[in-house]
Amino acid sequence: MRIVLIGAGNLATQLGTALVRRGEDVVQVFSRTEASASALAGKLRCEAVTDLDAVCRDAELYIVALKDSALSALAASIVKGREQALFVHTAGSLPMSVWEGIAPRHGVFYPMQTFSKQREVDFSRIPVFIEANNADDCRRLKALASFLSSNVREADSAQRRALHLAAVFACNFTNHMYALSAHLLAEAGLPFDSMLPLIDETAAKVHVLSPSQAQTGPAIRYDENVIGKHLDALASHPEWQDLYERISKSIHNDKLRSETN
Repeated sequence: MRIVLIGAGNLATQLGTALVRRGEDVVQVFSRTEASASALAGKLRCEAVTDLDAVCRDAELYIVALKDSALSALAASIVKGREQALFVHTAGSLPMSVWEGIAPRHGVFYPMQTFSKQREVDFSRIPVFIEANNADDCRRLKALASFLSSNVREADSAQRRALHLAAVFACNFTNHMYALSAHLLAEAGLPFDSMLPLIDETAAKVHVLSPSQAQTGPAIRYDENVIGKHLDALASHPEWQDLYERISKSIHNDKLRSETN
């Protein structure tokens, strides 16, 4: 298929790279920022455009990888004059219905992963969740996704919303804990890389144990002696102190719930 990427951020960069590597025909990249459009188009060896009126009108698939507010504002302009094509967005948090009344053929192509422009990912291991408003386009999207990934599934908007929320806990919030850990270590004159074996083992354990089974530490048994010392040590960071206490209680409460179920 002739494909146009609308957006040139982290996800568009990694998805576009994977598509071109698999031999797909990405013909254009649109971004409102010329530097971003040119950087990704140069990597994909296609045309860069910064004006929606300049986006080609004969592509078969338009993949829109924009932040939610931008997609909602630009959807009608993106589709105008291209109504024969299939339009998909890549967001976990937006329903497919954002296209209703705008694009006769529409869907969602949601690769669930954390993306950065600077770090290439192995797309074959990324789960891709598909939704479309008709069976033929659903098959087309699944076929395209199957070129990239061995893990392709259908998911409706409600399921995808749950996936995105769960991913925020599993990825974004977890990474924020790494950032706080790095700040605490820096204050003590210690390097963050001392945490890496612990982080790697924690992640490896949930491949073979449920997260609840893998949980360790003072909070699971609510060791008030250790927890009290940690809270005292965080006295100069009251926001982190409050976060520590709330998370410790949540861990302990989760253990109690699992014991009663």
